[in-house]
Amino acid sequence: MTAQRLIHFKKRIADNLVKEVKVWRLPQPLAGSAHPYKYSLALIAQGRCVLRYDNEQGKGDHRHAGELEMPLAWRGLDALLADFDLDIQRWRQTNGNTDD
Repeated sequence: MTAQRLIHFKKRIADNLVKEVKVWRLPQPLAGSAHPYKYSLALIAQGRCVLRYDNEQGKGDHRHAGELEMPLAWRGLDALLADFDLDIQRWRQTNGNTDD
């Protein structure tokens, strides 16, 4: 089996704010990950990535918020996507970028 793309989209969610989600199912886990997914979830504000979840080869699951990088606990793909959406909401509230 080769890598299978499960999700890939880029969506403008506000002026100058883009959400991009890429998820693949791999034949085996990447080094550092205990699951068969490769992913890159990004929030891009004014052309700059301000929030990202990914799992680079050898680094495992982690989250970038600005210049900070923190490990992520893997709880499943659905939980990862939901956590990312919650993180986007928090970022928007903190940075005054809401539609409310």
